[in-house]
Amino acid sequence: MTVSDIPAASAPRSVLVTGGNRGIGRAIAEAFLAQGDKVAVTTRNGGAPEGALDVRCDITDAEAVERAFQEVEAAHGPVEVLVANAGITKDTLLLRMSEDDWSSVIDTNLTGTFRLAKRASKGMLRLRRGRIILISSVVGMLGSAGQVNYAASKAGLVGIARSLARELGSRSITTNVVAPGFVETDMTDVLTDDQKSAIRTQVPLGRYASPAEVASAVTWLASDGAAYVTGAVIPVDGGLGMGH
Repeated sequence: MTVSDIPAASAPRSVLVTGGNRGIGRAIAEAFLAQGDKVAVTTRNGGAPEGALDVRCDITDAEAVERAFQEVEAAHGPVEVLVANAGITKDTLLLRMSEDDWSSVIDTNLTGTFRLAKRASKGMLRLRRGRIILISSVVGMLGSAGQVNYAASKAGLVGIARSLARELGSRSITTNVVAPGFVETDMTDVLTDDQKSAIRTQVPLGRYASPAEVASAVTWLASDGAAYVTGAVIPVDGGLGMGH
């Protein structure tokens, strides 16, 4: 093999990861940074990874989303890869779930993603290319007691992605979903050892995922190797949700 036979490196892309200051979002942002991409991260209170553009944004505020995209576009150009990761939980049993418990989770996880995808698609349609990757959850496929609001919001992301895959595909824009299972993050650190052990017994691989393993699935979906993959739900759950 000669030097001329080696493919040229892809030009750095403008990547936006929401909720990228910790956990899965941070790992995703760091993975794109490691590839040499221009990465922007939305946070509410700061703390983006080193090398990323730290953009303050509340995705429940349409005007804040517009300002965030304008900031990213000014610094990095139109967003070519959107990773909609920001989300919240307000877990409680159905009969105890308040109207706010329901509406705040839906507005952040589902409606917030709608706002992001709508705004990102404007630039992608002009470019005639793009990757939209939505971070869902195995809970959206299996359901979970005490998480009616969260499960509904995460299941809804599949409907968004598959509709966008049909709507935007002719412009070389792919839309896919990554559905993690239990991942070693701040959210799972609060569980007791007994709770963690009980969860592991349900997972065929017998362990939690690392955030980096979820990030690997995301960067693959954004790669040239996944150019013909759209409308897919990629589970990263150790087999927990197989068959769904």
